[in-house]
Amino acid sequence: MAKHSKKYYHEQMDQEAGIEHKTHRTKIVATVGPACDTYDKLLALVKAGVNVFRLNFSHGSHEDKGKIIEHIRTINKTEPFNIAILGDLQGPKLRVGEIENGTMEIVPGDILTFTNEKVVGTKERIYVSYPNLHEDVTIGNTILINDGKLEVKVKEVLKNKDVRVEVTMGGTLSSKKGINLPDTKISLPALTEKDIIDLEYIIDQKLDWVALSFVRSVKDLEDLRSRLEKRGSKTKIISKIEKPEALENLRDIIVESDAVMIARGDLGVELPVEKIPLLQKQIIRMCLHRAKPVIVATQMMESMIELNKPNRSEITDVANAVIEGADAVMLSAETAAGNHPTLVVETMRKIIIEVEKSGYNYNREDELVPQPHSPSFLSDAICYNACKLARDVNADALIGMTQSGYTGFVLSSYRPKAPLYIFTKERSLVNQLTLSWGVRAFYYDEEESLDDIIFDQIDILKQRRFINSGDTVINTGSTPIDLHLPTNTIKITTIE
Repeated sequence: MAKHSKKYYHEQMDQEAGIEHKTHRTKIVATVGPACDTYDKLLALVKAGVNVFRLNFSHGSHEDKGKIIEHIRTINKTEPFNIAILGDLQGPKLRVGEIENGTMEIVPGDILTFTNEKVVGTKERIYVSYPNLHEDVTIGNTILINDGKLEVKVKEVLKNKDVRVEVTMGGTLSSKKGINLPDTKISLPALTEKDIIDLEYIIDQKLDWVALSFVRSVKDLEDLRSRLEKRGSKTKIISKIEKPEALENLRDIIVESDAVMIARGDLGVELPVEKIPLLQKQIIRMCLHRAKPVIVATQMMESMIELNKPNRSEITDVANAVIEGADAVMLSAETAAGNHPTLVVETMRKIIIEVEKSGYNYNREDELVPQPHSPSFLSDAICYNACKLARDVNADALIGMTQSGYTGFVLSSYRPKAPLYIFTKERSLVNQLTLSWGVRAFYYDEEESLDDIIFDQIDILKQRRFINSGDTVINTGSTPIDLHLPTNTIKITTIE
């Protein structure tokens, strides 16, 4: 047996206090904000079931973010958890400017003028934070304001670059409300000047994941990827699907991403609402087929921003995301600014557990099979059959090793019935893999014989009481060890 197993036991601590996290396999992402930004509140959320903390770079300073990052890393060092940190870039968010007296009533038939000149908004002229608006829109295009509550149509593009619009759906127009252009191909880059500054900070802080907003094509990802690679960053990329254009390039975007977020907020504004449920199912399925973690986000428990219980439709929404196979479900304002951040996490976790223990349409080993055209077909087949074997023998654990993260993502994508433990010598992956369904990751960098490594991993899990004498475990690995080949081996062991 490898000689250093005790070292890893003490380094990562006994996991008994973290046994709560074994019980829900669909992960929980929580957004940090004023309601939960202290050490004690963050720790309470982790104990309630949070696996990933999202830092929204649309709000707050880098100094504020630094304090939160320090708190989370202290939790990872002193508590028995591996919590990932996700930095969410704002992207080219379009807004109206300041409105005179803060609000203005508009009614159908009103003619308004949008300008890129910074003015206080009146019915004469309203500033829009989009310098290319006059170039990108055409007559008849719809412009939505405040999450689609207000609607105008383009009537005329003036020579002075102003855009004249007619109100088709009226109401109260307030300062700084967001704008969506469902009919328009936006020419702005996915990474704004602000995003580039925030990205440098994310790289400096070595965050685990970075989410790119308003992804429209693979080119957006290539730009971000090149910036990460130039800095030697190991941060992985999440593509946020929230634009109709992304759906036209969905397969390629998923392939080029490390993970995907179904950002139903803007997506639900720019598309007919009745299309969202089936799109969610389609995106989840495509991500599962390509072993890419997928997050379902936006308004999952919205009523709990104020109330202490969710409404029935929210309960069903969370449950359906779990049934459909999402790797994670996300909370936004519910934890960032809500009245009950810990309670909302506890409630979400209870819903997840109830669905998972039912097993309803849950394990997908028979639905998802290795694809012969895949360049990783042979290792995919090993992972698939390891999951199938674990089910056939009712294994108590499925154990994998990875250097790139791929084996962890693939084993997770088959949604094995057995608890899934992944060992890696890449420290960055320990937290990154936390986003994946069912994965519990451990740092381990020994490179002796495969037998020694497997027995060592079993010993580590046994000491931490994840497995016991008499249990059956399935290991995957690669041999010869020194060649670092893709996964090519399955071993079954009954623990003494």
